[in-house]
Amino acid sequence: MKKNRWMAWLLAGAMAASMAACGGKAEPAATQAPETEASGETKASGETEAGAEETKTADGTTYKIGVIQLVQHAALDNANKGFVDALDDAGLSYEIDQQNAAGEQSTCQTIAETLVNNNNDLIFAIATPAAQAVAGVTDTIPILVSAVTDPAASGLVESNETPNCNVSGTSDLTPVKEQIDLMQRILPEVKTVGLIYNAGEANSVIQVDMAKEALETAGIAYKDYTISSSNEIQTVVESMVGNVDCIYAPTDNMVAAGMATVSMVATENKIPVICGEEGMVDAGGLVTYGIDYYQLGYMAGQQAVEILTKGADISTMPIGYLDASKCTLKINQETADALGIDVSGLE
Repeated sequence: MKKNRWMAWLLAGAMAASMAACGGKAEPAATQAPETEASGETKASGETEAGAEETKTADGTTYKIGVIQLVQHAALDNANKGFVDALDDAGLSYEIDQQNAAGEQSTCQTIAETLVNNNNDLIFAIATPAAQAVAGVTDTIPILVSAVTDPAASGLVESNETPNCNVSGTSDLTPVKEQIDLMQRILPEVKTVGLIYNAGEANSVIQVDMAKEALETAGIAYKDYTISSSNEIQTVVESMVGNVDCIYAPTDNMVAAGMATVSMVATENKIPVICGEEGMVDAGGLVTYGIDYYQLGYMAGQQAVEILTKGADISTMPIGYLDASKCTLKINQETADALGIDVSGLE
């Protein structure tokens, strides 16, 4: 018994000496931020996040966050990336389930039900149809939205100032009147504008109504060209040839995803396209004066941190808007050259 006690004392002394040599405490293992998928790498429907490492917040809590994105295109991808970056910058510990509906409303519904059934702590919904799908499934899980033009008009909240429900987020209301003014500066001779959009997207209808008001004030005629599926885009744009002098494309998700087709047909027929956001310009549109979707997503991410870590009440959290001063001019010089339009005075 004495021998055993003597051995224990000896071992304890050796350990104490070792700790002293190492500065008095052992170094914790390094942690790694979780891998997330956004900006062109969003998961297809049905896939889930697996094997991602987790960071740890001070209190050790790890949050479950679901993301439902309507379709993959530059604006929505950027909103997704901004959201995730805001979580990382805040040092939030989370597991994230990225889901993309590939533009299908039925898939939106399936994803929404899955995210709710998985008991996520918060759901981020990108684009109006995605937000409507998940808001229709739960009235308890906090839902933050982005790339939604008017959440109140879309039936997601009671008012944009005071949601009074489990939904809030950020609006992508674009400066439509300023975009029409920009069109007049570049194309002063325009007499008829073609408005291309999906009439099934509430956000698109809101923007088109704003465009019509601005065009009427300017004394410019317009024609509606609606689509209900991406397969109709080429035919609809071809039907504009000879009937319009210019095309206005709002931040319609279906049009944005098919913008390469819109710009191909329009440019071949010397019809300029004024766009709702810069990703559409990158895809071949002529110009826009628009908002930064990355910043919209980042703002929503900051809201998520407030809700999850500080207990902020989502029902009293106003819908966020980007300051108009942060809108930026974006020009596709290659398209301008192909159309023979001088945009040098805009810089």
